[in-house]
Formats: sequence, C-alpha cells, structure tokens
Amino acid sequence: MHAAHTRQRGRALVLVQMLSGLLALGVVVALLALAEYQRRAALEAAGERGELMARVLEDHATRVVESASLTLRTLAESMAQQPQVEPARQQALLTQALAGLPFLRGVAVLDAQGQVLASSSAAEQGLRLDLGRIGRPPASAREMLLPLLPGRGLADLRTDAASPRAAGVNMLPLMRRMTGPAGKEWLLLAMINPGALANYQQIALSDDDGIALLASYDGVLITTTDPALPAPGRRFAEHPVFSHWLPAREWGGYIGQGVLPGPQVVAFRVSRSRPLVVLIEQSEAAALQRWRASLPWLAGLGAGALLLIGCAATVLLRAMRARENSRQALDRAHEQVALRERELSVVLKSVQELIFRTDVDGVVTFVNAPWGAMSRRGEAGVLGRNLASMVAGADRERIAALFRPDDRAGVRGVEVSARTADGRLHRFAVSVVPLHGRGRVVGFAGSAVDVTERYVAQQKLQHQLAFTGLLLEISPLPTAMFDAQGLYVTVNQAWEDFSGLSRADVIGTEVGFALRPEELRLPAGQAARWMAQGGRQRHETRVRHRDGSLRDIVITQVLVPGERGDTAGTLCTLMDVSEFRDAERATREARDVAEEASRSKSEFVANISHELRTPLQSILGFSELGQARGCNQPRMAAGMFADIHASGQRMLALVNDLLDVSKIESSVGTFDLERCDLRGLVQSVLRELEPLVTRRRQQLVLQLPDEPLSARVDPQRFQQVIRNVTANAIKFSPEGGRIEVSAELLPPGEARISVRDRGPGIPEAEIEKVFDAFVQSSKTKDGSGGTGLGLAICRKIMTVHDGSIHAENRAGGGAVFHIQLPVRVREDTALDSLVM
Repeated sequence: MHAAHTRQRGRALVLVQMLSGLLALGVVVALLALAEYQRRAALEAAGERGELMARVLEDHATRVVESASLTLRTLAESMAQQPQVEPARQQALLTQALAGLPFLRGVAVLDAQGQVLASSSAAEQGLRLDLGRIGRPPASAREMLLPLLPGRGLADLRTDAASPRAAGVNMLPLMRRMTGPAGKEWLLLAMINPGALANYQQIALSDDDGIALLASYDGVLITTTDPALPAPGRRFAEHPVFSHWLPAREWGGYIGQGVLPGPQVVAFRVSRSRPLVVLIEQSEAAALQRWRASLPWLAGLGAGALLLIGCAATVLLRAMRARENSRQALDRAHEQVALRERELSVVLKSVQELIFRTDVDGVVTFVNAPWGAMSRRGEAGVLGRNLASMVAGADRERIAALFRPDDRAGVRGVEVSARTADGRLHRFAVSVVPLHGRGRVVGFAGSAVDVTERYVAQQKLQHQLAFTGLLLEISPLPTAMFDAQGLYVTVNQAWEDFSGLSRADVIGTEVGFALRPEELRLPAGQAARWMAQGGRQRHETRVRHRDGSLRDIVITQVLVPGERGDTAGTLCTLMDVSEFRDAERATREARDVAEEASRSKSEFVANISHELRTPLQSILGFSELGQARGCNQPRMAAGMFADIHASGQRMLALVNDLLDVSKIESSVGTFDLERCDLRGLVQSVLRELEPLVTRRRQQLVLQLPDEPLSARVDPQRFQQVIRNVTANAIKFSPEGGRIEVSAELLPPGEARISVRDRGPGIPEAEIEKVFDAFVQSSKTKDGSGGTGLGLAICRKIMTVHDGSIHAENRAGGGAVFHIQLPVRVREDTALDSLVM
C-alpha cells in the first residue's frame, strides 16, 4: 500500500512535475507570448502615433500652402482691377498681404521675362530672375508649387547670381500666372519659408516621437527636424514610400527601411491638395525601448516555480498596465492633436483680416476675432446674419452677387462699404471662395481686408490731380508737356493764347513751337546727367508771338521722371521777358552815360587840382619869404604873412585831397601790396604826430599786442588812413585830452586798429554820412573841420584792401573809429577802380 502510495506520490510527483513542467512551460510560453504581444503593441502604438503626427503635420503644411495660395489669388484679383502698372501701389499691396503671413519670406510680381515689377522688399524691385532656375510657370490663371530652391530671397535667383549667398537657407516658391493691366501676362511668386514648417514640426514632435520630414511628391527633401540628415534638396528616390507605396496609397505606415539607418517605424501622409508628403520615422530600437525595459521583470518572474502564478499574474498586470500606458499615450496624442487644432484656431482668430465662412445663402456661420469690431455685441452679433445686410445699401446687390450658385468663378471679389461698431464707414475688399461637397456648393469661405486708407488715398490723389490740372490751366505762363518721343501731351490756355494754336490741333503731334524735336530727344547719358543736376534746364531765345512780333522768351525745361526711373517726358514753360530786356538795355545805356560823366568829372577835378597847385606854391613861397624878411616887423610877419601862409596851407590840403580822390577813381592809383607788420606802420605815424600832440598838451596812449599783426597792405596808403583818423582825433579832442590807439587780432582772422578820443562825438544820424565826400559832422562845421574828403578817402582805401572802417560814439563823450583789415594772402599788386 505504501508502494502504491509511493507510486501514487511518484505519479503525483511526476504529475506535479509534469504539471509544474507543463505549468512552467505554459508560463514560459505565456511569458514569451506576452513579450511578443507587448513588442507588437509597442510597435503598433508607435505606428499609430506616427500616423497621427503625420496627419497633423500634413494638415499644417497644407494649410500653410493654401493660405499662401489664397493670398496669391487675392492679390491677383486686386492687381487685375488696376487700370495701369503702379509699382508703388503694388509694393504697398504686397507688403500689406505679407504682414499677416509670417511663414512667407516675400511676395513679388514678375513679367514674362523674369523682371521683378514689384516686391514686398523694395531692394528686390527691378531684379531680373532666371525663370529656368525657378521652374516651369503654371498655365494661365493657375498656380503651381515649384521645387525647392536654395537661397533666402529673389536676389539669389538673379540671372547673374552663380550661387545663393546664404548657405543652408532654402525657399519653397508658389507661383501663379495672371493677366495684369493692358492684358500683360504676369507671374505672382510667393516664397514660403521652409523654416516655419520645420519650427512647427519641432514643436509638434517630442524627443521620443522620432523625426519628421517634409518632401515633395517626387522625393526631394524640403525640411526635417533632424539636423544630422542631408541638407534639404536631396532626392530620396530609393525610399520605399516613394518607390513602392506612392501613388497607390496616400497614407499609411510600415516597419522597415527609412531615411535613418536600421529598421524604422515609418508613417507617411500625402497632402490632400498639394504635391507634398509628410514622413514620421522612429527607429525600431527607440520604439521598443520601453518594451526591453520590461523583459528583465518577466525573466525574474519566471525564475522561481513557486512564484510562477504570482509572476504570471504580475506579468498579466504589467501587460495590462503596458496596454493602459499605450492607451494613455494614444489619448495624450489625441489631446495634443486637439490642442494643436485649438492653437490653429487661435492663430486664425488672431489674423488681422476679417475671415469668415457662410452657408450657400451668404449667412455667416464662422468669424475670427477681428469681426468683433463690426458689431457692438462682438462676434455673436455677426453670426447668423446675412453678409449683405452688414454693408451699405448701395453695395448690397454687389455683395449678394458673390453668392450666386450659377457663378463658376473660383475666387470672387468686390469692394464694398460698411459701418463698424463705432459708426464709422470703412471700405473693405471682400473675396470669397465656394466650398464644394458631394458635387455641389455647400458654403463659402472668404476674407475682408480693410482698404479704407487706400481708398481715401485714391480719392485724395484724384482730387490732387484735378487740382494740379486746374493750376496748370489757369497759370499765366504758357506751359506744354511733351512725352519721351517729343510729342505734345497737353498745353494750357496761356500757351494757346501765346502761340495762336489750338490744343486739339497740336496734342499728339511733334513739337514745333519754340523748341525743336531734337532738343527733346536726349541720349541716355545726357538725360541721366541732366536728372542728377536737378532735372531742370533754362535758356533764352526769341520766339514769334501770335501777333507777329518777336518776343524775348526764357524757356524752362523740367524732366518728368517715369515709373521705372527713366524719363517720361518734359514739362516746358515760356516766360515773356521782352519788357525786362528792354528795361535792361535802357538801364545799361544810362549807366554808360553816368560812368562817362563820372570819368569826365574825375578828369576835370584832376586837371583843375594840378592847375591850382602852381599858384599855391608861389603864394606859400612868397608868404614864407615875407615872414622871414618881416621878422623885424612882428605885426606884418605874424599878421598878414602868417594869415596868407595858413590859408595857402589849407588850400593846398584841399587840392591834395582832391588829387587823391581823383587818382583812386580814375584807375591811375595803383596799390602795391606787401606783407607788413601793422604795428610798425602805426608807430611810425604816431611819431610823426607827436609834435602836434605836444603842442596841444594832449596824452597819446598806444596799446599794441606782443604778437605780430602781419597783413598784406600798401604801406603808404594804410599809413594815410591811420594818419587821417588820428589827426582828426587830435584836432577835435580838447587840449589836455587823452587819445587812445589800440590794435588786436580778432578770431575770424582780422586785424582791428581802434582810435578813441574825447571830442564832441558824431550825431547818430551822421555816423555813416561822414564817410561820404565833402560831408562833415554838424558838430565840426565851425571852421575846425577840414575839406570833408579825409574819411571818404580812408573808406575808399580800406575798400581796396577788402577791409572796412566805421565809427561809433563812446559812452561819456567822444568817438571811436575802428579800422578792420583781413589777415590773408593777396596779390602783390591790386588795381581797383572805385566810382565816387
């Protein structure tokens, strides 16, 4: 029985062993199965996260390109309505469109040859681009996303640019063909910044989610979040997404070859409207990192048979926890997607343009934040209202026409007026695009841009042009405008009255009145020089008036700059100066007569002065002889001969003064200039006058600087000035008085000599008159004065020296005379003729 029991236990042991073994084998198998399950779950979760992120990033990239596309369509509509090419206006429009789109580097308008007509960057205007480098333009009224280009802006696409200046910087061009003014074919070019897409990818992806790539449909890399990858522009033709999956599937995922080495968890999604592909790659090792971290736990749980069930339960619990973590990660991914969508909604609402969506009848169903300014109740006051009801009554039919279901136009636009919440009337450019669903229009999406300032500016410009035309018409000067080919563009009424021609007969014809056609056809170099000098030219000629008389005419020509910096034409005015020229000729004849009379007078004074000197010498000689011989008869010597001698001396001084004036005026007097120290000349004169000072018991004070006063003067003439002024001070100062002579160097580079006295002074009204010929001060006409020529001669001498002499009264009585002389280099001999 024991044996049976033993056998039973053995069988039980065997059974237990078998059961243990089976259980252990089952646990091991279960653990292996669980490990494999977790591995697949981790890879599936990574694939789901990748597909979700691919969808988010594809949606963002598509929105960016569609926003740029909407901007180009809006700009094309606005520019197509312009009557003519206006680069300044187009540049302002492009700059305004760029303001709310941070993902655009720039927007430009090109002609069919690649010439930049207008750009959001003023520095790019006028560049010629290599269209072959950019890519094949789209068909008319269509747009195309072109291949990635290296460079930062249009300057890197010039025809003469060998390579982009900014290494590693790229741009994604979006081009639209349109018809501009006058039916010209234009290209609208928007440069999308791939860096903006990369920044959003970097923000959306966490470090554990791998890398994101944006490529073109043919596999050219546009942007990536991994700086270690090859630079954008490389083609991944061998990548399975481009070689196997596309174009059969537009989204999906797999585990296998990717951009990075080794097995990758790859998810991709093709843009719903653009040739773009978003790829999310995560290495298989990174996706299984959490799973590998759980393997030691599974191995530990299977190490002991006694803890096999507990280990199995723990493994199951961990498996459930791992799945729960996967589900939580998936929920977090959904939350991130929802957060990104809310952020995009906030960005959309923060755009300054009025963005809206309506149903098929034009009833507003969605608006962004700026619409709050249209109603006192904010955005809620706009939702549910018909868009036509919010505009001015005169524009309601025009706004309602945008929502006609039979209209096949893609983008519809119109300008209307509407009042905002503050009651002010604004001007808006409204554009809408129909939204299609199931083959029919289900609603409209659009935007409204406030163009009030532009509208007001246009109105002001029209008024200004009308005002300018009125000014031109009422101008008393005959005025005409010619184009660059020398054809009349317009003339005013004064021109018609002067020429006798009708504007209807001359406009559009070649210039032929007062000017010759060849005078208006300037070479390019001469026109540029003329423009650099102010664009104005004036000359005088003689033109026949409508009455048949010849008139002296001053013709003024002004170049009118064109839109591209060239010359658009010439504005010409005619000024009749016939009366002025007649008066000028009469004045010239009168001046010649006056000069001839002055010369005759000077010659007469010189001749009569020479004739007077001969008898005066005899009178003075005999008076001196009489004084010498009548020494024994004091009454005769001191009375009669002394009076005769004194009168002769005064007469001789008068004659000498007249001779000085005559020499200066008759161009006979020559001034020999030499560099002299003025201090020595002044001291020499004062030494001559010492006997006179002593006789009148006066005090003569001299103050000279230590440094030399060097100037170029005629020594004799300069001493004559000092002698006359100092002699007058001695003559008119009282006996025992004080006379001060000083010299100094002024900052402007002039030397000044001042003579001060305590005489009777000069009346204020006569301070300037005393320097005229034959004029004396009213205070010295008692016989103490001279001939009235001394100060006039002094001023003439100082004028020849480019100097000056003036007088002023001193406080307490007396006068001071200032003699100023420039200290500079002149010619050794100066011949100046002065007219009295």
